[in-house]
Amino acid sequence: MDHLLPDDIAELAARVIEGNIAAGRTVALAESCTGGLVAAALTEIAGSSAVLDRGFVTYSNEAKQELLGVNPDIIDTFGAVSIACAWAMAQGALKRSGADVAVAISGIAGPGGGSPQKPVGTVVFARAIRGQDEEEALAEERLLDGSSRSTVRHQAALVALELLLP
Repeated sequence: MDHLLPDDIAELAARVIEGNIAAGRTVALAESCTGGLVAAALTEIAGSSAVLDRGFVTYSNEAKQELLGVNPDIIDTFGAVSIACAWAMAQGALKRSGADVAVAISGIAGPGGGSPQKPVGTVVFARAIRGQDEEEALAEERLLDGSSRSTVRHQAALVALELLLP
């Protein structure tokens, strides 16, 4: 099969589409450091229109606030790359879509922008499921291999796709 994106991403995206079709679920994405890569991966798969509701590429802090309703206090206090921000992004994507599940990604892809507290490769993820108590939403920080920008984005896309598996 000829894919625009790497095979591991395309194969996992196919599993996400198949699994969510079987589960009767639709998904939304709120992407920052991946810049729409996860949505792009899903749309490579035939049948994706039954699963992907929409994707928000909220790269700037303003976009996170305007499109997803992230409270500016969260960004001021914890930063855009924080569990709190990812959680708010996922909740916002769920509220502003018709999807059953929303996954959010925000991180530091590099090569600049890192700090001792948040080195390059720091990526936060969150998943919100419609009908689930907001406090039960998954939100986590991971330190991915920060050796290159593309490596960080590739790994982040794989994590996000895993979170979309039913």
